[in-house]
Amino acid sequence: MIAHLFNAPLGDGETAVGVGTVGSSEAIMLAGLAFKRKWQNKMKELGKPHDKPNIVTGANVQVCWEKFARYFEVELKEVKLRDGYYVMDPEKAVELVDENTICVAAILGSTLNGEFEDVKRLNDLLTEKNKQTGWDTPIHVDAASGGFIAPFLYPELEWDFRLPLVKSINVSGHKYGLVYAGIGWVIWRSKADLPEELIFHINYLGADQPTFTLNFSKGSSQVIAQYYQLIRLGYEGYRNVMENCQENAIVLKEGLEKTGKFNIVSKDAGVPLVAFSLKDNSRHNEFEISEMLRRFGWIVPAYTMPPDAQHVTVLRVVIREDFSRTLAERLVLDIEKVLQELDTLPSRVADKLVAANGTEDHVAIVKKTTREVQLEVCTAWKKLVADRKKTNGVC
Repeated sequence: MIAHLFNAPLGDGETAVGVGTVGSSEAIMLAGLAFKRKWQNKMKELGKPHDKPNIVTGANVQVCWEKFARYFEVELKEVKLRDGYYVMDPEKAVELVDENTICVAAILGSTLNGEFEDVKRLNDLLTEKNKQTGWDTPIHVDAASGGFIAPFLYPELEWDFRLPLVKSINVSGHKYGLVYAGIGWVIWRSKADLPEELIFHINYLGADQPTFTLNFSKGSSQVIAQYYQLIRLGYEGYRNVMENCQENAIVLKEGLEKTGKFNIVSKDAGVPLVAFSLKDNSRHNEFEISEMLRRFGWIVPAYTMPPDAQHVTVLRVVIREDFSRTLAERLVLDIEKVLQELDTLPSRVADKLVAANGTEDHVAIVKKTTREVQLEVCTAWKKLVADRKKTNGVC
């Protein structure tokens, strides 16, 4: 069912294969191992060295890609980000590809801002390079977040097995697959893309059972839940859920824009989330907003972008099926309350910094990095809030 959703070729003699995993992390490990083994087999046949594989990704990849590279001894070649462009640049990615590249990993729904990377452009550029060099470098699509979104909101978008170089795709059932945590999937275009020597065959369960996982025993409840959701909701049901998420994301985005205080970093086409940063963070920053929103019951993460955009700090709100329009409007109101309260804090925070460091003249003389100043302001502000909690019972 999932292979069909991703437009895998399922004609005569063509059979996609896949496996259920513990989230997309295990799925990525398995896909990476398949690419590594296929590359090693090819290099052995050519009589070439096969001890220095690498994989090309954007600097915005999820940490499980770094885990794969470190655990399985594969060099991770990252395309750096830049201002205003927070996903992997296909042109720069293809430039990094060499004979030892086992695959290029594209992300359908970046963790940082929800944006879909241009897999079609990557496929075209890589196809051209493969023709020029004689290589056959493939593509893996990390669709952990976007795999259950794009088929329903953007059915014409070419990112999946319609592109010939896309050999495998992973997706998380516990994100937009609408299943509770613990289930992921990895699908290969065909049996030829999954080396047979990686598959174990066991018969002590009553029949031959092929298995390709990093563990063995795990519950089947998530698999059953995924099957139930696919049957219960169907294509129309999933599309309705995703459209509703997208509409609520737009409500939140427009509400934040009306405050006049934020730049929207996320894109309209992508995962239903809103990533935003302050236009002016000289008086207060995104980390303070994140911390203060906890008083209103919101957990909104604040983080810095990867290299070379680490100077950009972002707040992110992920819109799921249970995040209603009412909640979106309430969040905007609470953010406005936080901004109003923070506007009264800088001078009081500055006074505490002066008291902690001695005289005002001393503070003026010491040169500190922007990051050091931010950390000091956050520390002083946290102490200020903690003191207020002790005196007035605010929780």
